[in-house]
Amino acid sequence: MNFRPRRRDNPELNLIPMIDVLIVLLIFLVLTTTFSREAELQVRLPEAAGAPPDQEEKGIDVVIDAQGHYLVAQHPTVNDRLDTLKNALRAAAGNDKDPLIVINADRATPHQAVIAVLDAAGQLGFRHVTFAAESLPGDGP
Repeated sequence: MNFRPRRRDNPELNLIPMIDVLIVLLIFLVLTTTFSREAELQVRLPEAAGAPPDQEEKGIDVVIDAQGHYLVAQHPTVNDRLDTLKNALRAAAGNDKDPLIVINADRATPHQAVIAVLDAAGQLGFRHVTFAAESLPGDGP
């Protein structure tokens, strides 16, 4: 018979490995989370007294902000070079051979930025280009 008192070991919960796993999971989540950034440009359209363009026809919206940055069909361009703009217009057009291109340029946009859109559209063979403008107060239907 064994009459010696048994030593009971109190079970110990080692927290260090669990903390390590939690830190690794936290780092993984932070690095893999994509933060949604709205691709919007602040644009104040110029005013015009003419009739508003026909809203029924779908086209490719090209937005140009006051600094000359482009947003083609709701997607910002990587840079402001002509070939990048042509690639973005071609991708937005898809299978359409001659889409309507609507230029929404801020009233303070450099003239060169607007000419670059016209040049890119012309080089791609897109002939239907129009400009968006706000109607003057008191004008309209």
